[in-house]
Amino acid sequence: MRGRKPGENESVTDKECLDAFMQLSRVEGIIPALESAHAMAWAMRMAPTLGKDTHILVNLSGRGNKDADYVAKVLGI
Repeated sequence: MRGRKPGENESVTDKECLDAFMQLSRVEGIIPALESAHAMAWAMRMAPTLGKDTHILVNLSGRGNKDADYVAKVLGI
């Protein structure tokens, strides 16, 4: 987070969060907690704006299997 001010907050939409939840689940086989999916959604949004040599580190915490029923209901799957 070099160059960012301490305590700066960002947000993502519910759709971005659910898209990140599903993409991480499908591509990596990791079911993230919704809190982690929010962080992943922000990273996925920012990645195209960064240089090709830039690395992004996202810490995943929690267990998304507890959120899977809610996500399925919201997405209608």
